[in-house]
This record gives sequence, C-alpha cells and structure tokens, in this order.
Amino acid sequence: MKVKVLNVVRFSFKLLVHLIGIFLIFSSAEANSNEILIGMSAAFKGPTGGLGSELYRGSMAYINYINDNGGINGKKIIIIPYDDGYNPTPAIENTIKLIEKDNVFLLFDYLGTPTVTRVLPLLKSYSNRNIYLFFPFTGAEPHRQPPYDKYVFNFRASYFQETEGLVNNFIKIGRKRIAVFYQADAYGRSGWNGVKLTLAKYGLDIVGEATYKRGTKFNESMKIQVDILRKSNPDAIISVGAYAACAAFIRDARDSGWNVPIANVSFVGSEFLIDLLMKAEQETGKTYTKNLINSQVVPSYEDISLSAVRQYRDLIDAYDPIPPDNLIDKNYKPLRYSFVSFEGFLNAKLLVEILKRMGKQIVKSNIKQVVEGIKNLDIGIDVNVSFSPDKHQGIDKVYYTTFQDGRFVPLKNWDRWKIK
Repeated sequence: MKVKVLNVVRFSFKLLVHLIGIFLIFSSAEANSNEILIGMSAAFKGPTGGLGSELYRGSMAYINYINDNGGINGKKIIIIPYDDGYNPTPAIENTIKLIEKDNVFLLFDYLGTPTVTRVLPLLKSYSNRNIYLFFPFTGAEPHRQPPYDKYVFNFRASYFQETEGLVNNFIKIGRKRIAVFYQADAYGRSGWNGVKLTLAKYGLDIVGEATYKRGTKFNESMKIQVDILRKSNPDAIISVGAYAACAAFIRDARDSGWNVPIANVSFVGSEFLIDLLMKAEQETGKTYTKNLINSQVVPSYEDISLSAVRQYRDLIDAYDPIPPDNLIDKNYKPLRYSFVSFEGFLNAKLLVEILKRMGKQIVKSNIKQVVEGIKNLDIGIDVNVSFSPDKHQGIDKVYYTTFQDGRFVPLKNWDRWKIK
C-alpha cells in the first residue's frame, strides 16, 4: 500500500514539474517575442461599420507612432483585427480564433454591447490563460458587474452614467416627460434601464418607448416609431442606438413637424449621424440638425488646450491609418477627426502606458496587477485615469455636445431648451 502511495506521489510530483516547465516555456517565449499581438473584433462593415473603422484608425495612429519610435522595449505592437459585423456569433468565433490560433497577448477595442456581452463567458472560460478584454467601445453594465467585471478593463464611462446625466440635465430645465427610442437588444436595454432608474429618483417614469431592430439602415422608415412616441407627448427623447437608425428616426421626426429635443449617447457615432442628416438636408431642403444633443465619453477633439488632443490631431494627420483592405466597407470614408477615433487613440495611449509599466517581463500573468496599480495617471485630457482591484473603469466623466455652426461643440448651458 505504501509503495502505491509513494508511486502516486512521485507521479504527481513529476506531473507538477512538467506543467511548471510548460508554463515557464510559454512565459519565456511570450517575454522574448519581438512582437506584442493584440486582438480586435469589431464591426468594420455594414450599418455600424464606420464605428469599428474609426476606432481602429485612432488606435493605430498612436501605435504606429510608438512602433516607429522603438516600440515597447524594442517590441512592436501588432493589432490583429477581425470584422464581426456587430453580430454576436462572429464575435465569439473571432475571439476563439484570436486566443487559440493567433495567441494574442490581450483583447482590445471590441465594439458593441450585443457582441461584448456574448464574449464574456469566453473570457471566464479562458481565465486560466490570463486573457483580458481592454477598453471595449460599450458602456453596458454586464462587464462592469460580477462575475465578468474581473476579466474586463474599461476606459470610458458607462451608459448608466451617460443617460443619468442626460435625464438630470433635462429635468433641471423642466423637461420631465422623457421618452426613449432604443435598439431592441442588450445595448438598447442598458440605456433604457439607465433612463428608467434615474427618472425613478425623481418619482417619474418613462412616458413612451419605441424600439428598432439592430442593423436597421438609414433608408428605412421610422414613421411608426415617431408616431408611437409622439402620442406620449414627451418633452425630450433619449435615443440609445446606432447612427443609421438614429438618423432615420430624427429625419422622420422632423419630417412630421416634430422638433422635440433628441439626445443620443456616445455609441451613436456623432459624425456619421450628422453626415447622414446633412446629406438629407441637401436633398430635401429641410432642417434635420437642430435641437440635437449628444453625450460623449471623451473630451472634444476641438479642444486643443488638451495635450492629448493636440497629439491626436498631429498623429492622425501624419499617419492617416486605414483598416486592412479586406475590412474596408465600400461605403466607408475615413473621417479626419471624430469622437470615436479619439477614443481609440486614448485607448491605445493607455494600453501603451500599461505595457511600458510591465518592464521587460511582458507576460500575461503580470498584467492584471499592473493595471490595478494605476492611480491618477495623466494621459493628456482633463481627468486622470485610475484603476484598482475593485474598480475596472478608468474614468467616470461624461461630456455633452450639441451641433452648431457645422460641428459638434461642447454644451455648457442647456437653457435654450428650458420650458418656461
């Protein structure tokens, strides 16, 4: 009996040594590689494709600059991008491919709530490989709450914070009857929930709601949704959607003679929204760009008092990066500057700082501790970035803009919409 036990112990010890050896081999290979592979799955094509393309452009402007100046201790950062069309199944497939086949160091710049929420269980299942998702372009709650918050690091404020701010500002100016137009999925519902919870603090409720299907195009009619919401007689509308559908809703609302203030959250893609509306104005001679408010999660790229804005504009102009040929949508035209590409730029700037802090041992097993140790980091905007073991969101600030003089400008005073 003692011999059998002794043999089992010896076998277990040998197995442990073997596993440790494998771990050390992989860690050594990871640390000694001359490239840092970063995986990205986002919408590059379809009605939301402009968002993924702009996010990629902003990140690559900074990464190209870093690579041209020595990289990270001589290692070049390589982004491996895949298109998921803003659909969950391709996002899942892309994630498995990035982890299993491409052996990426981390996941980065994912786009959209319906895709990210479906990827979260994968992150949990790969937790033994220390795989984390960094700075997804979504403000939804699932990856900000247990059990998945530990596998995701966010840069931006949440949709709850965006919608809370919009509701608070509308109520301050007497607009208490708020309706919601939203995408019928996890993204839209996340924004809807933020509006509802904030209104409840005032003893109020959503007065009307209308939805649309993800993937809706600008040339589709939103007259039914307009009629539904108009019957509820709201003082303001908060839209939680993508630029094509939200622009179609605004167009049809204004065509019906309804000029109620309409607010959109950051995911909408402000410049793409306005581009569609301005083209429609040229075709019809009508006005579609008044009484619009957009919340943002990064400062205005027009604010050149901020060092990050100046650097962003310089590097976007210098490198003018575009997605790989196989990911370019035939209808996509790069924007010179945009809130989305600026967010991508800041994502990359923060990522580079994290990689630099890892020193010469750039291995997956170290990354969580490094990120959670970041406190009051100045990345060149008007707020500092901080993380901790209990807080995986870098900043909380929300910005507000309105369309004026051909561009989105910071909104400091809401009194123009005040109910007298």
